Amino acid sequence: MIRICGLLAVVLVASTATGRGPAFLAKEIHSQIDDRQLMLSSIGVSHGGSSIDALLHRESLRYDTDKTCILLVGRSSWESRSIGEALIWFYGNPEAAEFRRDFVLSAVPTMIPSRPRQGPWSFPPQGTAYNDPKEAGLIYLWRWIGMQAPDLVVEVRTMEKEQSWFVPEMAYPGRDALLSVLKPTADGQASELVAALVRTPACETGRIPSIRVNTAGQHAVAFLPKLLIALKKAGFSGPSPARQALQQRIDRSPIEVARQLSEHYGHDLKRVLYIPALALVGRLRLGGLMEDPSHQRDVERIVAPYVEGKQATTVTNGSGLSGHLVFAELASRTAGAARSQYVMLSRNAADLAFDSGGQLQPMMPFHNEMSDSLFMGGPILAHVGQLTGDDRYYDACIKHLRAMRKLVLRDDGLYRHSPLDEAAWGRGNGFPALGLAWCLTHWPQDRDDRGELLGMFRDHVAALVQHQDATGCWHQVVDRADTYRELSCTCMITFALCRGVRKGWLDAETYGPVIDKGWHAIRARIAPDGRLVDVCTGTGKQETLTDYYHRPAILGHDARGGAMALLAATEMADYQRAIERKR
Repeated sequence: MIRICGLLAVVLVASTATGRGPAFLAKEIHSQIDDRQLMLSSIGVSHGGSSIDALLHRESLRYDTDKTCILLVGRSSWESRSIGEALIWFYGNPEAAEFRRDFVLSAVPTMIPSRPRQGPWSFPPQGTAYNDPKEAGLIYLWRWIGMQAPDLVVEVRTMEKEQSWFVPEMAYPGRDALLSVLKPTADGQASELVAALVRTPACETGRIPSIRVNTAGQHAVAFLPKLLIALKKAGFSGPSPARQALQQRIDRSPIEVARQLSEHYGHDLKRVLYIPALALVGRLRLGGLMEDPSHQRDVERIVAPYVEGKQATTVTNGSGLSGHLVFAELASRTAGAARSQYVMLSRNAADLAFDSGGQLQPMMPFHNEMSDSLFMGGPILAHVGQLTGDDRYYDACIKHLRAMRKLVLRDDGLYRHSPLDEAAWGRGNGFPALGLAWCLTHWPQDRDDRGELLGMFRDHVAALVQHQDATGCWHQVVDRADTYRELSCTCMITFALCRGVRKGWLDAETYGPVIDKGWHAIRARIAPDGRLVDVCTGTGKQETLTDYYHRPAILGHDARGGAMALLAATEMADYQRAIERKR
C-alpha cells in the first residue's frame, strides 16, 4: 500500500435545480456524519444573501498535516446527493477505514445557493470582492480554495454516460502514474474551475492539482473508491504548491513576519493620520525587539518636518487624533529636548479634549458616533496623561470612553458600528479592543477608575472570543459567520488579547489558545512580499447590515492592513517572549 502525504480536499459544487435548496443539503449531509469528523463552515454568501456552506474535516485546517486533503466540485442537485453519499461512505463505512488513514475528505455541496447561474462560469472570477452582483459567489469560492489549499480539487459532474475522467496538463509528482491508472478521456472538456486552478494561484497562494470526473448517474458514489485507489497506486503526494506556500507562511516567527512587513509599510507620513502613523509605531516596536536602532532613526527622519515646524499636524478628523500616537510613542523612547518636542506634538491632538476655557468636552471631537472613536480618541489621551503626569487627560479619556460606549455598545458585549444599524462590523470591534488595550497600557495603577476600564476591556474580549471561527479569524461582521474572514480586525483583536495576557489582565489558560489560533490565521494571510488577504476597505457609517456584507475586501498590498499586521506581529513577538520567560 502506497503512503500518500499531504492533504486532499474534494470540493463539490451544486446548483438549485430541484426543490431542495443546496444549502439545506449541506446541513442535511452534516447531520448524518459525526461532528468530530466534519464541521459545517461558511465560505461566504451569494450576492443575494444565500449562505455558501462547506463541510470540512478539522484536520484540513492544518497546513502541516501528514494526510492528503481532497476538495470535490459539482453543479447540480444530483451531484450534491453524490457528494453526500461519498462523504457518508468515506466517514462511516468500514471498507473506507484504510483510506481514512491517508486521506481527509471535505466538500462544498453548493457554490451558488440561489437560482442557477446564467451563462458560463468564469475562473479566475472578475469583479470586486465580494460586492460584485454577478461574481460574488465565485470570488468567495476562489479565494476560499486558495486559503484552504487542498492537495487536489476534483470537480464532480453527473452525466448520463459511463464514468470518465479529465486531467488537465500540469506537472506535479505522480501525474503520469495517475493518468495511467484513471485513463482519462481526451475530450478536452476541462471545467473553467479545474483549468484555472492548475494555471493560476487561487488567492495568490499557489497552483492546485485538479481533475474532473463524470460520475455516471445513479452509481455516482463509485467514483470515490476508484479515485482513492488510483491515487495510492500513482503515488500521488502533496503538499500542493498552494499548501507549500501556506506552510512556509506559518513557519515564520513573529519577528520574521514583522521584518517582511516593515519592508513595505511604515516609510512615510505625508499627513498625520492613523494608518501611516501606526505602521511607524510598528517599526519602532520592531526596532526595540531586534535591538536595532536604525528603525527609530528612520522614523525620526520621517517625522522631522513636523518636529521642525515645516509641516503642520492640523487635526481635522478622528484619524488625525490617533495619528499623533506616533509622536507619543517617540516621546516614550527619547529624552531631553527631543522628548519635550514630541510631547508638545502629541498634545496638539490630546488638548482637543478641552474647550477654550480648559473645561472637559463631553467627548473627543470627530467621533462621528462610530465605535472607531474608542481608539481614535482614547489612547492619545491616556498616553499623553502618562507622558505629562496630568490627570486631566485621564479624566477626559474615561469620560470619552463612557460616552462612546453609551452610543455604540450592544447588550451582548459587542459594539455596533454606529447608531444607524446594529451591525457589529469587524474593524468596528477591533478598534475598541485595540483602543482599550492601549489605554490600559498607559493607565495609572492607583486611579480609582482603572477597575472600570479593565472591566470594559475584559467584557469586550469575552464577547469577541465567542465569535472566533475555526480558522482563527474574526469576520467582516463579527457575529455573522457567512461574511468574509477579515484580516485587519483579526490583527487588532489578537493584538489586544496578546497585550491582555502579557500584562496580566487576562487569564493565559483561557486566552492563550485563542491567541494561537489568531496568529495562525494572521500569518497565513500575509505573503512574504507584504501582500495581504481580505482587508476591508475604508468604511464609514453604513445604513444596513447588507452594506457591511458587501464592503470590498482587498487582496494585495494595503497600508491599513499592513499597519495592523505589523502591530500584531510585534505584539505577538513580545507575547511569546513573555511566555518563554515564565517557563
